[in-house]
Amino acid sequence: MTLKSTTGSAERWFVLLAVCLAAMTMPLTFTGPAVALSRIAADLGGGPLALNWVTNAFMLTFGATLMASGALADNHGRKRLFLVGLSVYVLASLGAMLAPDIIWFDTFRAVQGIGSAAAFAGGASALAQEFEGPLRLRAFSFLGTSFGIGLAFGPIASGLLISAFGWRSIFILVAVLAIAAAALGLRTIRESRDPDATGLDWAGAGTFTIALASLTYGVLQAPQSGWADPVVVTLLAAAVVCFAAFVVVERRVRRPMLDLTLFAYPRFVGVQFLAAAPAYAFVVLLVLLPIRFIGIEGMGEIKAGQLMICLSGPLLILPMLAGQLARWIAPATICGVGLLVAAAGLVWLSLTPPVDSALVAPLMLIGVGIALPWGLMDGLAVSVVPRERAGMAVGIFNTTRVACEGVALAIVMATLSGFTATQLGAQGMTSSTAAAQLLVTGNLGETAQHLPQAGAAVLIQAYETAFDRLLIVLAAITVMTAIVVFLGLRRGAASERETVALPACQEG
Repeated sequence: MTLKSTTGSAERWFVLLAVCLAAMTMPLTFTGPAVALSRIAADLGGGPLALNWVTNAFMLTFGATLMASGALADNHGRKRLFLVGLSVYVLASLGAMLAPDIIWFDTFRAVQGIGSAAAFAGGASALAQEFEGPLRLRAFSFLGTSFGIGLAFGPIASGLLISAFGWRSIFILVAVLAIAAAALGLRTIRESRDPDATGLDWAGAGTFTIALASLTYGVLQAPQSGWADPVVVTLLAAAVVCFAAFVVVERRVRRPMLDLTLFAYPRFVGVQFLAAAPAYAFVVLLVLLPIRFIGIEGMGEIKAGQLMICLSGPLLILPMLAGQLARWIAPATICGVGLLVAAAGLVWLSLTPPVDSALVAPLMLIGVGIALPWGLMDGLAVSVVPRERAGMAVGIFNTTRVACEGVALAIVMATLSGFTATQLGAQGMTSSTAAAQLLVTGNLGETAQHLPQAGAAVLIQAYETAFDRLLIVLAAITVMTAIVVFLGLRRGAASERETVALPACQEG
């Protein structure tokens, strides 16, 4: 199929390069400060709560503003929002690099999330205007690969920069990539918008953003303060009220930010489950496994980094391969099989002793399973709505993806802490709950001080048993998600082989 625009055949691939460069900065922005956390704490100070927001501030604002950003892109121009978002992102990155204390640093991290959301929503929806049919699926597979590059090499690149130039240098790297993306996008991306747009649904955007921000904040705060804490209860109650208000608003406005009638169509529901799948089958492992490898098993950072490449490395190649396979195999089948493979890897990992050579194969299997649907996700997201509302589709899909990552990480950490406390309690340990919360952060030495009656071997065994049980739970969730995704996406599979034939909302 050909491009329905004046954009040249070669020039549209430069559009893809600009969007991929911007997308590559986002996993770098996520992993870099996590690697540098100890040095950031040494320079800027701050207690445990403030340091947790080094990561959480970015995730909260990125997830909470994605849907509104998609609507803004459709209304005011995809190219414009892409460039404005990158500008905000660069300025916030430089601000974080020069931050005098942890409060300013966390503030700039939150602004980074807003800029990232605008850049991603604008860039991805602009990409959907430049490509269609099989070429669109191929383009979005490249977009998935760019995320894989950031995830695979982010920790290593950040570690090398921190070692050579200090932690502030990681923000120079992401700023340079963002500036390059903006310069290329300024020259190659054509401006486009939804011709039927009537302005931003401010009531819908406001209620949804507040609801999601309150929910994410409440879930992230609960493991530290407790679910009965007045602040947590208030945040969760506000989330429920605002979500209810959002539904009422979207039912009444003529041009809603989220067309709720789309949830009546299986393909749309399947895509949203697909967006959530990596959160608990893959993303949580990016945080949990380094803690286990270094803090519990005593591996060196280089060895732990090599094992993490086994997990994320398949994202460098397989998303593009999946885009090619979709010419002959229905995306529903590729996605469903991929998630089942990831679930098998999670079960295998739960049965594997923590010896580095033995861990390679199950980690790679998980990575392969997630990489297969990864390259199809964004293309499928824009196929479930009319082409003119691609910004809305991108916003909905990535809001689901990022929000689930933040919420899943908080819930999984709390679950692992509970499993660990159960294991410690079964061995007659007092104060097991507080000790478990400390142990799941990888601080084995301080946990041993809280439980002097338990040796390090007992604590390690309790943690490993709890971790293995958690992996089984994650595998079960992944299997159920695979079934929902396959059943949802298989409808209209014949048209999906060319990515977009009829939007899901037009299927009968």
